Amino acid sequence: MKKIILFISIFALVSTAVFSQDTTKANSFTTFKLPSIDIKTIDGATFNTSQFTNNGKPIIISFWATWCTNCIKELKAIQEVYSDWQDTTGVKLIAVSIDDAKTVDKVKPFVNGKSWDYEIFLDPNRDFSRAMNVVMPPYTYVIDGKGNVVWRHISFTDGDEEILYKVIKQVAAGQEITE
Repeated sequence: MKKIILFISIFALVSTAVFSQDTTKANSFTTFKLPSIDIKTIDGATFNTSQFTNNGKPIIISFWATWCTNCIKELKAIQEVYSDWQDTTGVKLIAVSIDDAKTVDKVKPFVNGKSWDYEIFLDPNRDFSRAMNVVMPPYTYVIDGKGNVVWRHISFTDGDEEILYKVIKQVAAGQEITE
């Protein structure tokens, strides 16, 4: 019994350290180019991630899943302000579902029910999420207008969308990220 309690305690500590909120600042985050990985559109067509573009404007890539409560909260919070963000920064949000073969068929009806105005892609084999070092969703990246990954955020709590918006505005203005 003591071993089980010890194991649970250690697991909780490690989980907290690994999955806790991580707003990585630019000075401690090494930028990198998006990897070139084939994923699927929500309609099943093959799409290569190197083709993600937004006419020189920022892109948010949000890794999510239908079973992830915090993912849904994040995407819902962004949905409420997304049109304003687009008007002021030109940002585009790309939501990449990491639902596996068992749940991937639920993604399209789920998204249709939410009326999300995002580009939705499927990564059921997790090739793209592995290449991006995504451990657990929600995991959000910001890409600058040149295709460089410049910021990441792990997990979601209410208000995180405000931090994301500050980062997007800085990236859109070509400024150094201070969040």
